[in-house]
Amino acid sequence: MGNYIDIVCNLYTPQVVEEDRMGIDDDFKEQVRMPEDMRDGVSIEDYLLKMDDAGIERSLLIGVRGGDLNIRGSFEVPYDYVQAVCEAHPDRFSGLAGIDPTRGMQGLKELEVAVKEHGFVGAHWYPHWFSMPPDAAQIYPYYAKCCELDIPIMMQVGQNLVYNRVRRLPSVARPILLDQVAIDFPDLRIIGIHIGIPWTDEMIAMCWKHENVFTAGDAYAPRYWPEQYVHYANTIGRHKVMFGTDWPVISPERAVQEVNNLGLKPESHALLMRENALRVFNLPDSKSF
Repeated sequence: MGNYIDIVCNLYTPQVVEEDRMGIDDDFKEQVRMPEDMRDGVSIEDYLLKMDDAGIERSLLIGVRGGDLNIRGSFEVPYDYVQAVCEAHPDRFSGLAGIDPTRGMQGLKELEVAVKEHGFVGAHWYPHWFSMPPDAAQIYPYYAKCCELDIPIMMQVGQNLVYNRVRRLPSVARPILLDQVAIDFPDLRIIGIHIGIPWTDEMIAMCWKHENVFTAGDAYAPRYWPEQYVHYANTIGRHKVMFGTDWPVISPERAVQEVNNLGLKPESHALLMRENALRVFNLPDSKSF
C-alpha cells in the first residue's frame, strides 16, 4: 500500500448498483468503456485490493445526492451506506456528505450530524442534477453551514455527460460561476472537480484568483488532462490541484500510473497525490513521503 489520497470516489458496490443508486445507465457504462466484469458493481473488499495495487492509502467516499427525489431519474446513496464502510475501514475511507439543496433545513441538519457525529470530512454536490448553478440562492445556506463546520465543499464544474437517457441534464456549472461564491464566502474551501472541461482555463483562473478555490483532476484519465492543467499542477498551481478518480469512471490503478507518466516534479507530484488533500480536508497524516 502506498500513501496517495483519492478525493473523489463513489460507492459502487453490487448493492448500490442493484438498487439503482448510481444515476448511470448501460449506455453510459459503454461510453466510458467500463469493463464488462465490473458493470454490476465491485465489493469493498475487492476495491481495497485495487487501492492497494494503485498505492492509494485513503479514498474519500461520497454519499451522493443526485437531484430532487420527487423528480424521475434522481437518486441518492444514503449517508448510512458510506458511514458503514468508513466505520469498517477507518484507515482507508472517509465520508463526504452529498448535498440536496431542495431539502432545506432537514438537509442542513443531516449535514451537521454527518460531520459532527460520524466524522465526514467534507461536502459534495452536483449542480447539474438540480439544474442549479454554483451561485444559486438555494445552495447558499449549505455554503454557510460548511463554513460553520470548517469543511470544504466539492462540486462538479464544466460539462456533464448524458449519464442516463431517462434524465438528460444541462451543463449549468461553468467554473467562472465560482467567482461570486468565493467572494461571498472567503473562508469556504471550494473544490471544482472534473477539471472544468471544456472550460479548464476558467477553472485555473478561479484557483489563481481566489486563495480558497481548489481543483481536482478526476473523471478524466490523466493522459488526457489538458496541457495547461498539467502545467498548472506542476508549477504555480501545485498547491491548488488534487488527485481523484471518480471511481468507477476511472480505475485507481490506471489513474495513478498515468499521473506517474506525466513527468511532474517530485514536489508537485507529492502535493497533487497527497499533501494538498491532507491540508484541505484536515485529514490525519498517518504516513509521510
